[in-house]
Amino acid sequence: MTNAPDELTFLPLGGAGEIGMNLNLYGFGPKDRETWVMVDLGITFGNGSLPGIDVIMPDPTFIEERRDRLAGLVLTHAHEDHLGAVPYLWERLQCPIYATPFTISILKRKLGETGFADRVEIIEVPLGGRFNVGPFDMELITLTHSIPEPNAIAIRTPVGTVLHTGDWKFDPGPVIGDVPDKAALSKLGDEGVLALVCDSTNVFTPGESGSEADLLDNLISLIGECQGRVAVACFATNVARLETISRAAAANGRNVVLAGRSLWRINDAARENGYLGDIAAFIDEEDAGHIPNDKLLIICTGSQGEPRAALSRIAAGDHKHVTLGKGDTVIFSARAIPGNESGIGYLQNRLVRSGVRVITARDHFIHVSGHPARDELAQMYQLSRPRISVPVHGERRHLEEHALLALECQVPQAIVAENGTLVRLGPGEAGITGEVPSGRLALEGNRLVPVDGELVRGRIRALNNGSAVLSAVLYEDGEWAAEPELSTIGVLEAGEEAISEDAIDAAIAALRDLPAKKRTNDDDAREAMRIAVRRTFRKTLDKKPQTTVHLIRITKS
Repeated sequence: MTNAPDELTFLPLGGAGEIGMNLNLYGFGPKDRETWVMVDLGITFGNGSLPGIDVIMPDPTFIEERRDRLAGLVLTHAHEDHLGAVPYLWERLQCPIYATPFTISILKRKLGETGFADRVEIIEVPLGGRFNVGPFDMELITLTHSIPEPNAIAIRTPVGTVLHTGDWKFDPGPVIGDVPDKAALSKLGDEGVLALVCDSTNVFTPGESGSEADLLDNLISLIGECQGRVAVACFATNVARLETISRAAAANGRNVVLAGRSLWRINDAARENGYLGDIAAFIDEEDAGHIPNDKLLIICTGSQGEPRAALSRIAAGDHKHVTLGKGDTVIFSARAIPGNESGIGYLQNRLVRSGVRVITARDHFIHVSGHPARDELAQMYQLSRPRISVPVHGERRHLEEHALLALECQVPQAIVAENGTLVRLGPGEAGITGEVPSGRLALEGNRLVPVDGELVRGRIRALNNGSAVLSAVLYEDGEWAAEPELSTIGVLEAGEEAISEDAIDAAIAALRDLPAKKRTNDDDAREAMRIAVRRTFRKTLDKKPQTTVHLIRITKS
């Protein structure tokens, strides 16, 4: 019997075919006996399509079933869509975690809210560090993004090297952190790169994404034109933007207040790692009322219209310490994440009704993306010169366009793989070799449930069609012990009680028409009445509410 050859496999379980919720797996070894390393473990946020669901994450069942062969988790950076699922899923995986100092600071704050923080083995890796995880020889390569310490990873194996970019851009003036290490990318290209697994977010954007340093002068000028209070909404994790806004405020003689708990957490993590060192300490929101309007600038969360974020509470007049009104200005220094447009529009309309001037990236140059546009992607291919392109971090249309761009850049092969797709990278011919189950888990209260499970499906049905509950009390022989009662939610308007009475009559008739044997069987009786009630609403209202029958049997005295 010959030994099976070692293979290098790439398997995305999140973030391929979608933007966010990243979970990437690399396997090396004989087929079905591979050792795995995970790169990133993130979440995404609900967009309102799943009622009551705010946090969604990849289903890790595939690797959970193989956790004895999971050597570790490597985090590329500290954004929620790359590490946010760790507090929810680590107990299922129980592997060491590797990250750079700033990312560890964020991670520890999240783990501090769990009951297992002291059990998690966290290994700090310096910027540009090289380390081993199982059979994988891994090297961090410094890039730039909208958060400190974003890293690409060179993953070396005996059958070839993979360059996994994480989220990135080429920013020559990042404000926070080092410039991209293009020399390391070029050196890696000289060594030979088997595959580039690369961010696709801005593949449809021509040119370059722009530099953080270029925003300062424009923000100084724009804030200088404002008379009253100024609020700037941005992503809390964009530490470079915090510094840029703070410098623009200082240039206009304004004191900076932070509004939003996540901003304070990021501020603390940044300062303990040496960032924001030249920026004066921020002022607590409780002290905003003591500062003259024309001397105040508020940095706040809520650029995506999040209902519980600081800016939404300010706009609603519900914030304890900060108010905005006529003559004040709000600057949205962030892009609108697809799916959030409705919430952002609602928030901006609310501000405008209060007399607040709203400024967005459509009006002024106040934001640059953290992801690479087409020219930067082309430059990445020129530097790394991979034999295979595997686009990730994008919807299907992004992945397909990225694959075409890679081929234009003279990459010999491009493989489009969505979540659950097994990609054999080497040795020999690369390609898709199969599919594994993949899915999503939703945080529902304090538990995780499948997004495609009965709980979520039932809630969606009830939301779209309303719900009806028939309460029936029967004797053991199938006769009525009391009049049935029907309660509905989201089905009937006031004054439509007659429809409810018709549904009850239909249930009574349906039970009467059953054979005696079925009337005494709970399942048969319950289903007959359920169908009768639902048909009544369908006939009268053209609606099919989520219908349930509560059946109780009692003994005749």
